[in-house]
Amino acid sequence: MSATVNYGVIGCGMMGQEHLRNIALLEGAQVRAIYEPDANMAAAAAAIAPQAELMSSVAELLDTPDLDSLLIASPNHCHIDQMEEIRRKRPLPLLVEKPLFTDAADEARIKSFSMTYPAPVWVAMEYRYMPPISALIKEAGEATGGVTMLTIREHRFPFLPKVGDWNRFNRYTGGTFVEKCCHFFDLMRLIIQSEPVRVMASAGQAVNHLDETYQGEVPDILDHGYVLVDFENGARAMLELCMFAEGSRYQEEVSAVGRNGKIEAFVPGPGRFWPSHLGQPPVPQVIVSPRNPKGPRQMDVPVDPNLLEAGDHNGSTFYQHEQFLALVRGQRTTPEVSLEDGRKAVAMGLAAQESARTGEAVQLNPDRLTSVA
Repeated sequence: MSATVNYGVIGCGMMGQEHLRNIALLEGAQVRAIYEPDANMAAAAAAIAPQAELMSSVAELLDTPDLDSLLIASPNHCHIDQMEEIRRKRPLPLLVEKPLFTDAADEARIKSFSMTYPAPVWVAMEYRYMPPISALIKEAGEATGGVTMLTIREHRFPFLPKVGDWNRFNRYTGGTFVEKCCHFFDLMRLIIQSEPVRVMASAGQAVNHLDETYQGEVPDILDHGYVLVDFENGARAMLELCMFAEGSRYQEEVSAVGRNGKIEAFVPGPGRFWPSHLGQPPVPQVIVSPRNPKGPRQMDVPVDPNLLEAGDHNGSTFYQHEQFLALVRGQRTTPEVSLEDGRKAVAMGLAAQESARTGEAVQLNPDRLTSVA
């Protein structure tokens, strides 16, 4: 491998372009080739990464001789097909955006892929790397004495427009609890350090996209809901999602509680959406609240302004790429977010979608989490 790690990037819409901007900030890395079928998105990607060559297909991109790694940031329903094409043609170290798959029928394909892909695969779960949430993850055990209750609240803006309007329909996204919330189900497993056994959800579409039509179809994605998850070790977690609450001071709030106390993380939304007349956007915070002696301790967790400019995820995309780059260079041996982590996060999301649809709890089988008892 040369001193510079060359990326091939598949998909350069909104999230793909965030990856391009963050790769540009890495030392010793560059984007060598891009496949983006939409002309406008391809032009925007070329402006961010002018050194990259635009390719007409995934196959042509994989023929680029000096690639060291690959990134998939295409629409959700494209991921598994593209992963399998890469496996057949050129299995390089791979960073693939969440969700890995969108349909329970494809879970077996992911398992087969994981057993046969010869290079490391890292699933892009950016929320793990948001500095305040990362701090909470590191300190949760000591601060709580073992997490018994975990609450994740996301109050945010509606889904943004995307190429072909794919993110307006369950059949392309897997549903809101898969598309948007697999990040949070990943965090639940990571913070609680146990496996889910039951999922209960109540959700609906109350406000967003109801006045939109695409080729005669009204979007069917959820815009709010609650999800309760029971874990093997007796812990419980809750997700509260509202996608018509962009007026909030903080977009994500995470609270972990145990016998010794509580730790919370507060994460503002993208700075570009913060009203300029209110001055500077809020600074991320972590608050540790012991039971004895009482006395909450509040810490600001500022993020480098250059990283905030590079994307909408509180600097996390850059920190994620730093670790993935170490994997590609052989400086670490395993991905921090495995294919199994990605599979289980999607399976929990699919279970939440099913529970919201039927009004019944979904029992989870650890070996095949999408099974319903």
